[in-house]
Amino acid sequence: MYPSCAKRTAGFTLVELLVVLAILGLLAGLAGPQVMKFLGSSKTKTARLQIEDLVATLDLYRLETERYPTGEEGLEALVTKPGNATNWNGLYLKKGDVPKDPWGFEYQYKFPGEHEGVDVWILGADNREGARAKTRT
Repeated sequence: MYPSCAKRTAGFTLVELLVVLAILGLLAGLAGPQVMKFLGSSKTKTARLQIEDLVATLDLYRLETERYPTGEEGLEALVTKPGNATNWNGLYLKKGDVPKDPWGFEYQYKFPGEHEGVDVWILGADNREGARAKTRT
């Protein structure tokens, strides 16, 4: 005998599964680029905040030692006492090391800067010279 319609097994048909997969694919295609754009801009904002913090720390260093670190000493002078620095009062960065930028590269430092003060900047995701995220002189 043939099974009756009332005893039909529960489940999804192949067509129903394909429709759901197509909808999910469309949503991922529309939302994916927006999520990637958001992540990229958040890294840039993080770098700007870290640069502002480094510049403020360099200003504190200058107040105590009466000078900015030289170009050769670089940002390492904030965590390791340079040989000729007077009034150096210990670690100027809380974690004891110079942070990396959000892409894992070193922050760039120049003294004297383009005008009078110091320049601190990043090279970006490709770690090559180009547009600077933030420069402070």
